[in-house]
Amino acid sequence: MAILSYLILFVATFPFIYYLLAIYSSWRYFRDTKIEPQDYTPPVSNLKPIRGLDPGAYENFASFCTQDYPDYELLFCAGSPGDAVVPILKKLIRDFPGRRIRIIYRSGGGASNDKVAKLAQLVNEASHEVLVINDSDVRVGPDYLRTVVAPMRHANVGAVTCFYSSIEDMTFAENLHSIGMLSDFYAGLLVARQLDGVKFAIGKTIVTTRTNLAQFGGYESLQNRPGDDLLVGRLIAEQGHEVQLLPYTVQTVSGASSFSDLLQKRLRWMVVMRHMRPAGHFGLLFTQGLFWSALAIAVHPSAAVISAYLGSYLGLRTAITWVIAMHGLKQPGVWRKIPLIPVWDAAAFLLWLTSFTRSSIRWRDGQYYIRNGKLVAVTD
Repeated sequence: MAILSYLILFVATFPFIYYLLAIYSSWRYFRDTKIEPQDYTPPVSNLKPIRGLDPGAYENFASFCTQDYPDYELLFCAGSPGDAVVPILKKLIRDFPGRRIRIIYRSGGGASNDKVAKLAQLVNEASHEVLVINDSDVRVGPDYLRTVVAPMRHANVGAVTCFYSSIEDMTFAENLHSIGMLSDFYAGLLVARQLDGVKFAIGKTIVTTRTNLAQFGGYESLQNRPGDDLLVGRLIAEQGHEVQLLPYTVQTVSGASSFSDLLQKRLRWMVVMRHMRPAGHFGLLFTQGLFWSALAIAVHPSAAVISAYLGSYLGLRTAITWVIAMHGLKQPGVWRKIPLIPVWDAAAFLLWLTSFTRSSIRWRDGQYYIRNGKLVAVTD
């Protein structure tokens, strides 16, 4: 029994090693990665798949109509002319008569992934080689297109992606989601970048070309697969191209207004990752500092163990958040959310456990199994 308890104390240090790696990876990334000069401005097609009406939809879309960029078009794809978002898009066209804006319609048809089916249609309709793809809840500044397109000047760069943050967090769930992204999700991305390069993309911004998409079969090849954003980055990297993660942040209007919504969204992502990266998903166990610290204290409830493990956990998690959120991404007001980190970590650990019990995911208004890397609709 004594051997087991000391083994637990030893294993409980593993998350601290991961946290130190996250701090190092983040610090090095923000030290070495710079925004490029914004003088490379090829014609761009900005593609937006739409489903339903997001909060602040008009303001989100309007921010793309005021870009300091010489030649670009905006393409929206909705499910049908009766979609709730269509009147907003038509108002956009009226309010910005000098901007090239087109609306096309496409339902998922036989595809499980409706968003990807719309993206496949948008790529086919695009007028230009360079594509900027982003979700409907994104809001950007006038320098956005110049900033994210600039790295495409390099022949070896096949895609560009960047970070995102919430515009205004009002509810407990929104604040929890924000601190989770800044302290946990982005830390994992930067560790992955340090160890294996950028082999992913974030759906809030993907910049690439029609040619690069065609090399792996385009969005048509992803219409029945989950995690399309991650896959696009991975597949472009597998073609020998560099995927570049920019130290630039776009804004989003949070859709996680309730704690239940946040948990469902996070659980869906965890289940998808369990199927796409099973070994990496299991390995998350050894990044769970709160769980291992609690376990260490449970087997050795002494003042020394409590101060060493709990103090290390709180100090390192705070340091990660400072490096990424405040030093790197310059996010205001993050200090007020620091106390939520243990809450996020506890919820994330419980969701990780729950992900092993789920054989299906709920996505929008449908229920799907993930089988052989593909989405299969649940029929019962």
